[in-house]
Amino acid sequence: MPDWLTWWTTTDYDVARQVLQRGFGALYVVAFWGVLRQFRPLCGTRGLTPAPRLLAVTTWRDGPSLFRAGYSDRLLAAVAWCGILLGASAVAGLPQAGSWWVPMLCFVALWFGYLSVVNAGGLFYGYGWETLLCEAGFVVAFLGSPGAWGSHGGVATPLLTVLAVRWLLFRIELGAGLIKWRGDPAWRNLTALYYHHETQPMPGPFSWHAHHLPRWWHRVEVAGNHVTQLGVPWLLLLPQPFASVAGIVVVLTQGWLVVTGNFAWLNWATILLGLGVVSDGTWTWLLGWTGLPVTRLADPPATGTGVVPVAYVVVISAAMVLLAVLSVRPALNLASRHQRMNASFEPFRLVNAYGAFGSMTRRRVEIVVEGTDAADPATADAVTGAEPVWREYEFRGKPGDPGRRPRQWAPYHLRLDWQMWFLPLGHASGWFTVLLRRLLEADGPTLRLLRTDPFDGARPRWVRAVAWRYRYTTRGERARTGAWWVREAPRVVVPPMRLDGP
Repeated sequence: MPDWLTWWTTTDYDVARQVLQRGFGALYVVAFWGVLRQFRPLCGTRGLTPAPRLLAVTTWRDGPSLFRAGYSDRLLAAVAWCGILLGASAVAGLPQAGSWWVPMLCFVALWFGYLSVVNAGGLFYGYGWETLLCEAGFVVAFLGSPGAWGSHGGVATPLLTVLAVRWLLFRIELGAGLIKWRGDPAWRNLTALYYHHETQPMPGPFSWHAHHLPRWWHRVEVAGNHVTQLGVPWLLLLPQPFASVAGIVVVLTQGWLVVTGNFAWLNWATILLGLGVVSDGTWTWLLGWTGLPVTRLADPPATGTGVVPVAYVVVISAAMVLLAVLSVRPALNLASRHQRMNASFEPFRLVNAYGAFGSMTRRRVEIVVEGTDAADPATADAVTGAEPVWREYEFRGKPGDPGRRPRQWAPYHLRLDWQMWFLPLGHASGWFTVLLRRLLEADGPTLRLLRTDPFDGARPRWVRAVAWRYRYTTRGERARTGAWWVREAPRVVVPPMRLDGP
C-alpha cells in the first residue's frame, strides 16, 4: 500500500462495519416487508392515495423512481421481494464475503429500490425515517467488505465512510435537539414529558408506566435530552475515544425511546449508527472491563492486510465528495432560525435534515370509525323500536378499546395508524374519505390493515367517524377497572355516509 494511502483506511472499525451492514440489512427487510403488506391498499392502483396518480403529476426531478417507467401492483411486489432477499443476504453476510464492490451493489440496489417506493408512496411515506433509511443505506454501501474467512479478498474499512456515518449521526441528534429548543416552550421549561408519553402517535406497552413516573423525573429526562442532543453530538467531531462515548450515550438514550414508544425504525437506525461510531479499541476495553473474554470480534486477521484496490479508493472517495457537497444546505439548515425538520434538499435523499416533536400535543384526540347495518342511522327501527347499533372498527396499533394495552410494533411501521394520528391536528384528509368508502365496500386489502372488522367481511350500510378525547387512566382507575385509557366527550366529525351517497 502506498504511504499516502495509509490514512485512507482503518482497522479500528471492523465491528462497526459488521453492525452497520448487517443491521441496516435487517431494517431493509422490515421496511420492504411493510411495503409488501401495506403499499397496495394504501398507495396501490386502487389505494387510498394511488401511486399512479402521484407519478402522473410529478417528474423524475421531483422523485426518481423505478415506477416512473410504469407502475403496477405486481411490479411493486417484485421490488419488495427483491429488497427482502437482498436485505436478508446482508444480514447473513453473503455480499460481505465477496469483493468490496459486491456489498456496494447490494446496498445501492436496496437504497434505490426503497427510494423508488418512497417517491411513489407520497403521503403515507412522508416520514423522517424513510429518508433516514435511504441516506443510511447509501452511506453503508461504501463500507467495503471484510471478505470471506480465511481469504485475502477483504479490504479495510474506509476512514471517509466512517466520518460520513459520524456526520449522519451528528445531524440526526443535533437536528432533533435544535428543533425542540427552537420550537415548543415546553422543551425549554422542561415540561414536555408531562404530555409526550400520553399524546405520542402510537404508545407502546410501557408508555402508561413512563407517563406515571414522578414529574421531577420527567423534568430530569428533558434536561438529559438537551444534554444528549445538543451537547453530546459535538463529541462525534473529536478523535477516539470521544466519538465512542457519544455513540454509547446515543445507544442508551435511544434504547429508552424504544421501550416507551413506537417510532418505526427511527430509534433502531439511530442505535445502529451509534454502534457504528464505536471503535474496536473501545469494544476491547469494555469487554475487558466486564471480565468477558476478549476475542476477535469481527473480521478475520487477514482483513485489511492486502493491497487497497485503486478502484476502491476512487469510487468511495467520489461518493464521499458527493455527500460532502450535498451537506452544505443541511448544515446551513442546522444553523437557521427557520430550521426545517425531516426535509430533503435533493430528490435522491442522500443528505437530509432530521428532527422530531418541535411542537408538543397537550391533549389526545382519537378518530374512531364506526359502522352500522341499520336502515336509517338517525332513527329507531320502525318494527322493533331499537336504536341503531354502531360497531367500532379496531386498528392494530393506535388506541381504540380503552381496555386494550398498547402493543410494541416498532421497528415495523403501521402507516395507516400513524396517519390517523394526524387527522385531529388538521392535516390533509382526502384519503380518509376514500378509507370510509373502502369500508363500505368491505374491501379485503383495506380490512386486512385493521385489527378487527365488526361485520366479518359483510358490507355495513353506513359508516361514520367520531372524535373522542383520550387520556391515560390514573393508577387508581387502572386498579379498579383494569383499563389503560379513559375516553370522553365524543362528537361526530364525519356524519353517517353510505356507499351510494356523496
